Amino acid sequence: MSKNKILSDKTAHDIDRRVERVLKGLGNPEPPLRLEDVRHLLKLDKAFYTAKNPSAVQEKISRIRVATIQVYERPALLWDAIKKLSLKALYLPDRRRILLDGDLPEKKHRWNEAHEIGHSLIPWHEDVMHGDNNHTLLPHCHEEIEAEANFAGGRLLFLQDRFTEEALSSSATISVIKALHGKFGNTLSTTLYRFVEVAGRERPLVGMITGHPHKSKRKPDFDAMNPTKYFIQSPMFAERFSKMSEREVFNAVAGYCGAQRGGILGERDLILTDDNGDDHRFHFETFYNTHDALTLGVYRGPEARIIAA
Repeated sequence: MSKNKILSDKTAHDIDRRVERVLKGLGNPEPPLRLEDVRHLLKLDKAFYTAKNPSAVQEKISRIRVATIQVYERPALLWDAIKKLSLKALYLPDRRRILLDGDLPEKKHRWNEAHEIGHSLIPWHEDVMHGDNNHTLLPHCHEEIEAEANFAGGRLLFLQDRFTEEALSSSATISVIKALHGKFGNTLSTTLYRFVEVAGRERPLVGMITGHPHKSKRKPDFDAMNPTKYFIQSPMFAERFSKMSEREVFNAVAGYCGAQRGGILGERDLILTDDNGDDHRFHFETFYNTHDALTLGVYRGPEARIIAA
């Protein structure tokens, strides 16, 4: 499971200024953003590698850190790192090159590419990628670096406040997320992710990306203790409902989901308990796109308690 990490206001503002310069350099384009235009502006190269054809990484790389693995002029070690860490993309600052896993479905290339462009935009990430001794990639540091690249990639793909304004002016529903997915040209999963984060600044929203929730449709490797791929919290949800576990929410959602092969699996009002022990009503709906189940939970209000006389 991967829970979204919320950046500090200072870090988010710094990264956002860098994204803004890119979009201004492109003339503030209309959606969907063309990543080839971004690469051309930033003078970035793109290449693909696959398990059967790793030639893209079989080149002399002066120095790069991939997670906690240091590579010194040893392309074979880099390839070992890619396989060991199951990396789907990476950025090579020495070459100004983005490498993407060509074995992945093409629809996933867009997010992975934007994430690596995000790394290229953030100057302190280059120090880390080069293995600067002042930047040690402990687990919490690596998590922070990845969250920053995710933020940069998301702000780029969703054209900063263009998406935010449309999200805030719309109702919080799966149908709206599907419409924004089509308009901005990004996957449903990344659109749900961004929608929860930006439309949930002033109210609690929660999203989940999982396998099919219905018991009859779960895959053999389903882990009941870790049932979600991504658990997405709006800033206010993270603040007020931090004690709600992903497992609790998933089990509640699974209770209303049907076994359909695609489309809306169901919807229902659910009661979630905040950190103070007070109950609140959320409206949940779940959509299955034949690969992932996308769930959106929208805050409705406090749940009144009936006290017997």
